[in-house]
Amino acid sequence: MTMRLTIITPLSIVVDEEIDSLHAEDESGSFGILPGHAPFLTALAISIVSWRVEGQDRFCAVRNGVMTVSERTKINIATREAVTGDDLATLDQEVLQRFHSEADEERVEHVETMRLQMHAIRQIISRLRPGMHKETFR
Repeated sequence: MTMRLTIITPLSIVVDEEIDSLHAEDESGSFGILPGHAPFLTALAISIVSWRVEGQDRFCAVRNGVMTVSERTKINIATREAVTGDDLATLDQEVLQRFHSEADEERVEHVETMRLQMHAIRQIISRLRPGMHKETFR
C-alpha cells in the first residue's frame, strides 16, 4: 500500500509521487507517516522532509508550511519555498541555513515596520492633540 505525496509552493508543484513512508518535523519534533495513518494536520518547521520510494530515500528542504494527511493517506504539503535534492548534507547545511537566515531577516524587517508604524501613530496623535506632550507617547 502506497501513499501520494504532493509538495507545492506558490509557484510550482515540487513533488507529486507515490511513496512508501514519510518523515517530517513540526514544532513538537519529528514524526513519521505510514500507509493507513489517521487524518492529520500540522504546521511544519523549517526542516527537511524525507520519504522512501522503492527502497530509496528522497529529500526536500521546506521553509515552514502546512501538512495535511487525508483518510486515503494522501499527504499534501504547502510551503513558501521547497528545494529537493539527493544530498542530505547539502540540503541540511546550505539550504536550511539560507531558510533560517531569510526568516531572521524577515523578523528584523517586521520589527522595523512595526517601529515605523508606531512612530507614525505617535505623530498623528500629536497633531490631533497639540496640547499633549510628545513624551506621553514614548
